Amino acid sequence: MNKYWMAAAGGIVAGAIVSTQFALPIAAQETAPGASTYEQLDLFGNIFERIRSAYVDEVDDQELIRAAINGMLISLDPHSSYLPPQNYEDMKFDTRGEFGGLGIEVTQEEGWVKVVSPMDGTPAMEAGIQSGDFISAVNGEPTLGLTLSEAVDLMRGPVGSEITLTIVRDREQEPFEVTLTRAIIKLTAARVRTEGRTIVMRVTTFNEQSFPNLEEGIAREIEAAGGIENIDGFVLDLRNNPGGLLSEAITISDAFLNEGEIVSTRGRTDRDSSRYVATDGDLTSGKPLVVLINGGSASASEIVAGALQDHRRAVIVGTKSFGKGSVQTIMPLQNEGAMRLTTARYYTPSGRSIQSLGVEPDIIVEYVPPVEEDPEAEAQRMRRSEADLRGAISNDSLTEDERKVIEEERAAMEAAAKLKGQDNQLAYAIDLITGITVMSGR
Repeated sequence: MNKYWMAAAGGIVAGAIVSTQFALPIAAQETAPGASTYEQLDLFGNIFERIRSAYVDEVDDQELIRAAINGMLISLDPHSSYLPPQNYEDMKFDTRGEFGGLGIEVTQEEGWVKVVSPMDGTPAMEAGIQSGDFISAVNGEPTLGLTLSEAVDLMRGPVGSEITLTIVRDREQEPFEVTLTRAIIKLTAARVRTEGRTIVMRVTTFNEQSFPNLEEGIAREIEAAGGIENIDGFVLDLRNNPGGLLSEAITISDAFLNEGEIVSTRGRTDRDSSRYVATDGDLTSGKPLVVLINGGSASASEIVAGALQDHRRAVIVGTKSFGKGSVQTIMPLQNEGAMRLTTARYYTPSGRSIQSLGVEPDIIVEYVPPVEEDPEAEAQRMRRSEADLRGAISNDSLTEDERKVIEEERAAMEAAAKLKGQDNQLAYAIDLITGITVMSGR
């Protein structure tokens, strides 16, 4: 039987609308304490037949059984669930990096649908959906009382159609509505660019494209810089990355490590317990590395951050991660559906579980939303200096090449200062790498 190992944020990617159902209380005769499993199954069959014959409306047998299966699974933990055939097909398609929907990774907390993170370049991100938001209604229909799969089904629909979400957010006194347009979500799992002398690697999810995108991007940026000697360091941005495939998290961790354990999983049986070890080879040639995380960094993201932190390979910057330390196995079923079942906990190389705790950053840097440029500050930067005065004597201590280097460094510092107003966490990470490089004697 094929199995898809997942380390997803517990969530399901909200992306085709089906009808939902509400569970109502049913009177049934209790069996005596200590009754056997077979007697309990007889009880289930008895209740099933009574519902079919006595419920106020005619019921669909398949829907009833599906609801019973899903109820059994979601009673275990927020991440175990039943995937009907269509949902299973959607899930397999999602891990390849393209799907239709809103671009929100969600989980369930005490019956409420909670946003783990919006995904880069999606309708959810553009509409301002934030990690930690609660979705209390979809097109006016309350989500409380629905299973996670049912809530996600409400959010799926034809590409180009509109959907209105009711959002409950900390620091907002009243719920508010956000209208989005469903779209085909094409995720570039990893984007790589250069800021000054630092290569920034943004990984948005862990799917089959993540490592190939990352490896190709790093090689491209190093070549464009004229070689690794012209690079000060690397920033791995895992903010709002909800997780994905465990195998990709292991491969990407291995890309920055030469040896040692990456992660271990421990389940009830040896079959569900594994240990993964790094192989020789570091794509960054041992250059300084900073990892950015926040409350939207979950599961596979936490595996990577935890491994690099425990091996002292990277400095972790940002805010505490989501705290999902369990592994789900997708088990195909005979009806072409599947079961998502929590089969193990994962542990970082030092043996710590981050379940419900998250990864604590080495340096806490809260995100500050961008603000408009202060005209006075801009005028201050543009103020004239001695060099601007007519007839000013020249500096005779610098060669033309030295003067050019100083001008290039000044331009880089001005670009870094501008970045602080756009993304203070990323700017801090780049400053940290610059400081490490300066202290090591670049």
